[in-house]
Amino acid sequence: MDLYEIRGGRLDVIAEEAEHQELSRESTTMADGGARATRGVSTFQRFSVDTNESLIFEPWGDSLPSPTGAQDGHDDVFKEGETESEIVTTRNRLQGKVAEMENFASHLEEIFLTVEENFGRQEQHLEQHYNDVLQTLSQRYDDRAAGLEEEKKGKMEALYKQLLACGQAMDASKELIETAQEVYRSQDKRLLLKAVMPTIKRIEEFATEQVDLTLSTSLEFDTPLADLSDVKTMMDSINVVPAPSAPVINPQMPNSATQTSLRVCWSLFSDDTVEYYELYYRPVLEDTPADSTCAPHVSKVKVKETHCAVTDLLPNAQYELWVTATNTTGISPASEKTLYMTVPSPPVIKQRECTSCPEAALIRWESGNTNPVDSYTVELSEMGTDGAESGIAESVVAVPTCQCLIQLQTGRRYLISVRAVNIGGPSDRSDVITVSTTGTFFYLLEDTAHPCLSISEDGFTVFYGDEELPISAMALDDNNTFTRCVAVLGDLIPVRGRHYWEVEVDDGTEFRIGVASEDTERNSYLGANNTSWCMRHILTPSRHKYEFLHNGWSPDLRITVNPVRVGVALDYERGTLSFFNVDLEQHLHTFQCHFRNYVHPCFGLDNPGALTVHNRIEAPEYSFI
Repeated sequence: MDLYEIRGGRLDVIAEEAEHQELSRESTTMADGGARATRGVSTFQRFSVDTNESLIFEPWGDSLPSPTGAQDGHDDVFKEGETESEIVTTRNRLQGKVAEMENFASHLEEIFLTVEENFGRQEQHLEQHYNDVLQTLSQRYDDRAAGLEEEKKGKMEALYKQLLACGQAMDASKELIETAQEVYRSQDKRLLLKAVMPTIKRIEEFATEQVDLTLSTSLEFDTPLADLSDVKTMMDSINVVPAPSAPVINPQMPNSATQTSLRVCWSLFSDDTVEYYELYYRPVLEDTPADSTCAPHVSKVKVKETHCAVTDLLPNAQYELWVTATNTTGISPASEKTLYMTVPSPPVIKQRECTSCPEAALIRWESGNTNPVDSYTVELSEMGTDGAESGIAESVVAVPTCQCLIQLQTGRRYLISVRAVNIGGPSDRSDVITVSTTGTFFYLLEDTAHPCLSISEDGFTVFYGDEELPISAMALDDNNTFTRCVAVLGDLIPVRGRHYWEVEVDDGTEFRIGVASEDTERNSYLGANNTSWCMRHILTPSRHKYEFLHNGWSPDLRITVNPVRVGVALDYERGTLSFFNVDLEQHLHTFQCHFRNYVHPCFGLDNPGALTVHNRIEAPEYSFI
């Protein structure tokens, strides 16, 4: 009977029993609540799961209530809620058991196919031995028949020669007898005396000749025992299984690994019979010395199938694997060593280095792995109004580096994560970050800050203290740090669109705010070169002075109301950089320029004080008119 028929029959029994219970429960519900039923009427059964891969249906004991609620004269009502809960629990257990049975059936099917394949190989092997034995015996028969034919021919020739000699002797004897008779009958005495002496002499000579009357050859044929030792060896070899040949490990397939496990498959390109395989593996360490005593430990797994799952491994690590096959005769040579890789560890998103704007987001991360990975996959999903994840809406695959610019929709919130990918498969998802496309968002780059500046933990407030720093703290070799102008850059905005942010300042703080190219000279003041554009506030004894500097030049403008919150609007497409008094919604100044490259927001303090950057806010309507 087919395995699936057996499994299907078992499932049909389960389904019929469950249906019978359901019908019993419905009939009980429809019956009158006051009706009584005897114990024998109850058809409920309890399902119990045994550990020997079988399902056992046990009838409930007499002490449990019947579905009708009548038992032992008591009026306890069987609660419908408890019944439904038990049915759900039983159903879940049955579903789990059915899944286990299906897995077990699949395993049996694999074993069945393996046994059938081994039987086919053994049948071919036996047939080959049978043909070899028949061929050897036929050769022995032909050789023996040819030898007997040669021996027969020799005996016949010897007997023929002896027969000819006997015939010749008989003819000579017959001739002497006839001659003697003629002499005897002769009447002439002279002729008798003349012929009798030669005749007597001839008879004497003939009589002295020895005639060999024994057979010249034996009538028996030489029949030596046939040497069938090789045939016996061949017959014995039928019961002796040859040692298997070396297996061949298959190349690693995509998605065949996890962070701590590998699925290894191999093949045996022969008809050898194998009882079990032994898979050896060890990590490949680049800095391992040549001394074998320091080599990584070799682990071993014994399996019967041509595949194996190796567990408890290191993430994103190379492993060297080889396998041997064993049967009753011996062990095969080891296969050639093959390299497999486990899945990488999840990347670590550098949230302080991620920027966003209404149209896109730049995500940066660290690999988190010692060995290089093949690529990265960025996954993003839009957040619903209730803050829940709506599923993966998009995946950006085959990202070669540790950053990715993603095009997004304006005014949305996204959950973004990253996976590292190698030949083994993708890693687990990194920690999820939230990205909003409501306005431009960036952090201040601490590695560009002048030594006199300090940045708050949230990365948006800059402080310039009045304490003096030692000269050693000012002597910096870092070409990325401002050394003359007490300033800091914001993160790059690599999207050619519209960007808006605001800066909160004090009346008593001299500041510079604007944008600067990435290659702006760090030993120059903001606005004093052709790679930076900024608004500068200067305190004089008589008034507050404002300059809009680029390449050291500023138009002559007077601002009557000191802005406390300055809006900065950058438009790459129109080539404009505008400044606004946010509280008054007042336009202050606009630079008309062509930005050949992307620019950084820049912030500087010319005297002790502080300023705070506000971003991820929606640009007001007046900012891009």
